[in-house]
Amino acid sequence: MLGRPNLYTSYAGESRIFTTTTQKVVAAIVIVVLFLMPFELPVINQIPFIRFLGDNDYLRPVSTALVYIIAALGLNLLVGVAGQVSLGHAFFMGAGAYAGAFLGGQATSTVYGHGLPIWIWLPGAGVTAALIGILIAPVAVRLRGLYLAIVTLGLVFIGIHMGNMDWGRRFAGDPGLGRDFPPIEFALWKGQEPLVTAADDGRWLWFDVNQAEKTYLILLALTLVMVLVAKNLSRSRTGRALQAIRDRDVAAEVMGIPEFKYKLMAFAISSFFAGVGGALFASLVGKLPASQWNLFLSVEFVAILLIGGVGTVSGTILGTIFVVLGPRIIEEVTRWLDRQTEAEGPVATVAEGVLTEGPGDFGPVSVATQSPGWPLNVFDWNVVIYGLLIIVFLIFEPLGLYGIWLSIKSYFQRWPFSY
Repeated sequence: MLGRPNLYTSYAGESRIFTTTTQKVVAAIVIVVLFLMPFELPVINQIPFIRFLGDNDYLRPVSTALVYIIAALGLNLLVGVAGQVSLGHAFFMGAGAYAGAFLGGQATSTVYGHGLPIWIWLPGAGVTAALIGILIAPVAVRLRGLYLAIVTLGLVFIGIHMGNMDWGRRFAGDPGLGRDFPPIEFALWKGQEPLVTAADDGRWLWFDVNQAEKTYLILLALTLVMVLVAKNLSRSRTGRALQAIRDRDVAAEVMGIPEFKYKLMAFAISSFFAGVGGALFASLVGKLPASQWNLFLSVEFVAILLIGGVGTVSGTILGTIFVVLGPRIIEEVTRWLDRQTEAEGPVATVAEGVLTEGPGDFGPVSVATQSPGWPLNVFDWNVVIYGLLIIVFLIFEPLGLYGIWLSIKSYFQRWPFSY
């Protein structure tokens, strides 16, 4: 009904992904804009934010954000939907990455590889990570809270150590340089000419596309599929059972929900998403050492959930975009302020008060690449901002960016009453 977006007459109507026509139209427009963003189209490129992200320099971090969304959806399912604390997400991402390299990478004298196409090595990466998650789950599901977090944390250090062992190097490559991961390209079988590849420039339909644009478009399509799967999982019978266990596991068990079974499923599905995300991330970067899958990467995904909103797909997407693109935007703003110090005016005054270039300045942000102490450079400030944002959102807005969006939407709603 017009003006009553929260009035539902059936459970099926309330559980739909898009409950109103407005949401459907907006979602369709956003998807179309995302696919057209890299191209030189006057209608799209007149929007500053779209033109900003559509530049080739920003397609790389945007593509990284898409891969992070896939991995973060898995952690959101485990932590936000099932209520299981995990700090070992980086371990499952690394397991998926090296499983993908084992299946799709090229064999050399030092590393394994079978050169299989992406339609085998990408699902294989997810399945391998899911099987590892199933093996670990029987121990993990018997723990709660801090104890579960410590157990999953230990997986990260075990994974790094395994990658540095002699037999582990056959999968991970050199401990300092890593190994080459399979490219993002679709072929019917190994050795055949790929039907779609992101390794070079080309032409798709009516557009000339370069390597960065191809990678972005392929990852965008894969991300949309995984988002749809995650959204449907959260509103399915399995998702409702996991939410019941999260809210009160004893009551869920009394109601007939097998706790062990569904927690096992949560670990498996979460690990599958992590494995797929890890394989795509490794393929996007091209070469990674085993030390890349470390504790900081796991904490980064926890920050994504806390900043975006735990338990929601929309919050996971918002948090990923904020965490991945935020440091790059802060870096660009710092460079812009540095250029403004050579001019005159109020902006130059602000820039001189914020930035420092030497011992005589008193700004909090150093423009030097390496800063041993205070003031911190922009890279150190990004780490500090992570911690501050986690604290601020936990205290003032536990639902994160998604909670802020709900407050804004509730302020303008007309039914049942406005806030």
